[in-house]
Amino acid sequence: MPNWFTEIFGTVSRETVQGWFTFNPKEPILFNSALFLGMFLIFYPLYILTTKARTFTLRNIYVLAFSLFFYYKSSGSYFALLVFTCIVDYNLGKLLYQETIQSYRKFYLILSVILNLSFLGYFKYTNFLIDNYNGIFDSNLAFHDIILPVGISFYTFQSMSYIIDIYRKEIEPTRNIIDYMFFVSFFPQLVAGPIVRASEFIPQIYSKLKLSREDVNKALFLIIGGLIKKAVISDYISINFVDRVFDSPNTYTAFENLMASYGYAIQIYCDFSGYSDMAIGLALLMGFKLSVNFRTPYKSASITEFWRRWHISLSTWLRDYLYISLGGNRKGKIRMYFNLFITMLLGGLWHGASWKFVIWGVLHGLALVVERFFKDYIKLPKNKVTWFISVILTFHFVVFCWIFFRAKDFKTAFEVIQNIGKLQFHFNEWLTIIQGYQNVFIVMAIGFAWHFLPERLIGFMKMSFDKMPIVIKALILALTFWVVYATSTSGPQPFIYFQF
Repeated sequence: MPNWFTEIFGTVSRETVQGWFTFNPKEPILFNSALFLGMFLIFYPLYILTTKARTFTLRNIYVLAFSLFFYYKSSGSYFALLVFTCIVDYNLGKLLYQETIQSYRKFYLILSVILNLSFLGYFKYTNFLIDNYNGIFDSNLAFHDIILPVGISFYTFQSMSYIIDIYRKEIEPTRNIIDYMFFVSFFPQLVAGPIVRASEFIPQIYSKLKLSREDVNKALFLIIGGLIKKAVISDYISINFVDRVFDSPNTYTAFENLMASYGYAIQIYCDFSGYSDMAIGLALLMGFKLSVNFRTPYKSASITEFWRRWHISLSTWLRDYLYISLGGNRKGKIRMYFNLFITMLLGGLWHGASWKFVIWGVLHGLALVVERFFKDYIKLPKNKVTWFISVILTFHFVVFCWIFFRAKDFKTAFEVIQNIGKLQFHFNEWLTIIQGYQNVFIVMAIGFAWHFLPERLIGFMKMSFDKMPIVIKALILALTFWVVYATSTSGPQPFIYFQF
């Protein structure tokens, strides 16, 4: 009888076991890695046991310990930065809640915001600022050797929202620091969102585990779908087509540049929404309900609607904590247009320390301003034809903006745009390209078809899955993992939003 364990995992030596518990910068733990799956399978039964205790303390300590270990396996010693941020904001939150003098309350709020943004700014924007300073003043300042901690943008915004909500007297602080660190470091969504609101999540910390059969079915459905979207669709398109074209656009035809742009649109959607689905599914298996982060965004008939459907946890965060803080629409239309533009510009900068992300944010900001202006002064007829044209125009504007998001620099972005501008219809040439990339285009078509499926059909698929016997569900899950493994030709591919 073959030793199946050794064949799959290799010989378990002392060094192997030590590697399970130490950070390897060359192989950080990823959600699509066998290591994480194995760790979660070990974690989950013990988690269920901790939920049987009379109080929530044991469960919270256990999940916190695993979350910190998970982050250590993702970012090494930077887990200490996460701990430090939690300690500072927890204590500032308590002081802010207990303080009655408004000037002191505002001081604690500003202090927290400055500290959070300082950490984020140093790790994310130091070399960006040095590069621009050198370019403007013809200087030669040395770049800092900085590695961006995984997920720092996500947990920083999450921690800031907690402090701001306490300042606005919308929530109360957590009962102790363990509960607060549980909220900030909750591992399913720690490294790439969705950004969780304290008002939604913290009350669940103090609730008994209520895991219904419907919750388990929904969780498995989300995890399976997320795995397929990420590891089968997104990774395959990326490795076999999109990355090649964007690495050297001028060596490919105009048609290939165009299809690579469409390919990236479905790649980034499947990658990020796939992660969100898995995070929401894993959290649901633990009895925690996270908000939906994507609602088929390419069905949007406007950029305003797009941002109500794309990365919802970020867009609502920017709305509630930046746009409204700037004055929202309360100070006249000119100020409202300015607030919309600045919000999206800073939203672009949040995604990365590069002018291409700023341009991406500026384009979306201008689109929101133009849409709002036309909405105020021009009324379009509401019918299916208008809606269809609006969806097509919105989708192609989003795809155009994605070119700046994906390209490694402006030169590459403009090469892609210029090549697409030279597009001419040549049937034989296009047919040859389609045949050459047949599998890639089939996967792209599957991705777009999945995205544009009617909600009723998705609901029917979900209902059919719910009615399946548990054995069949287990087989589907196993088959999904096998397909993921079989299609992983170049090893695990990091999620796109890990870099943010």
